[in-house]
Amino acid sequence: MDFGMARSQGIPTVVAVPSPALSFVIPLYNSAATIGALVKTIESLQVEGGHEIVLVNDGSADATADVCRQLVREVRVPILYIEHARNYGEHNAVLSGWRQSRGAHVVNLDDDGQNPPEEAVRMWAHAKATGLDVVFGHYTVKQHSFWRNAGSWFTNRMTDWALDKPKGFYLSSFRCVSAFVASEVSAHTGPLPYIDGLILQVTQRLGSIEVRHEQRRAGASGYTLRRLMQLWMSAWVNFSVLPLRLATGLGFVMAFAGFVSFGVVLYLRYVDRGPQFGWGSLMAALLLFSGAQLVMLGLIGEYVGRMFFAVKRRPQSVVREIVRGGA
Repeated sequence: MDFGMARSQGIPTVVAVPSPALSFVIPLYNSAATIGALVKTIESLQVEGGHEIVLVNDGSADATADVCRQLVREVRVPILYIEHARNYGEHNAVLSGWRQSRGAHVVNLDDDGQNPPEEAVRMWAHAKATGLDVVFGHYTVKQHSFWRNAGSWFTNRMTDWALDKPKGFYLSSFRCVSAFVASEVSAHTGPLPYIDGLILQVTQRLGSIEVRHEQRRAGASGYTLRRLMQLWMSAWVNFSVLPLRLATGLGFVMAFAGFVSFGVVLYLRYVDRGPQFGWGSLMAALLLFSGAQLVMLGLIGEYVGRMFFAVKRRPQSVVREIVRGGA
């Protein structure tokens, strides 16, 4: 229950406002062309216990803010508009929405219309029927580009190694979580969050169902190769020391190779054999070992850098404005 204030004969009284059964959290970035139709579709849904819509504008450069404010005035179901002071990334925006959502379950959708709201209701019904904390949408056929699909495949294979999840279990950004999970995960304040990793630290009551994935209604995906690489690093570095262990293993392998090579050189010197000129092989070995050392230093630097951001309390997000509307 939420509690609002009403006045009776000038005396403030507390009025219980029932919490909705389901919250739709939608992170937005340059979504002016798509968000209106998506919100209208969600508004028309019949959800037992009621539903609300939470829009998080993550520093859009187009007219997304104006469209959202107009929706807040027009939509007849409870709706909340959150505006970030700048762009912080999808996962940061989702966490902002989870902190403000009031539903017993929370589902987050993409802003481009590729996640049908009807499928979100199916996920919610499955979560209620099974008692699962989290239900992921597993796409029957993905409508992303080839490189985006390849990136998603790589992320899921990588998280098999780095995260404590069932091997081969499909993670996606189309997910329905209980209010308990949303509350625990959104308590994280680190500047570089990875939501699926945070979820796996909270619960193992996971499930998935097959859902439709539709064509993007307008525009292009905001996930560039750079953003995908940042996501991969967050998945590995934030929740696992596996990269450091791999670097240590690589160091042992390189040291062993160097020891064997040294023995070979001594043997060739002893039998007076071998190439007359060793500059090429020497430079190749030097570049190989130097490259391995730089990779290891880079991994260590990534961990140190993230600790630096956390110690300096770099903000996960800054909310400029919150506007409520609807019934």
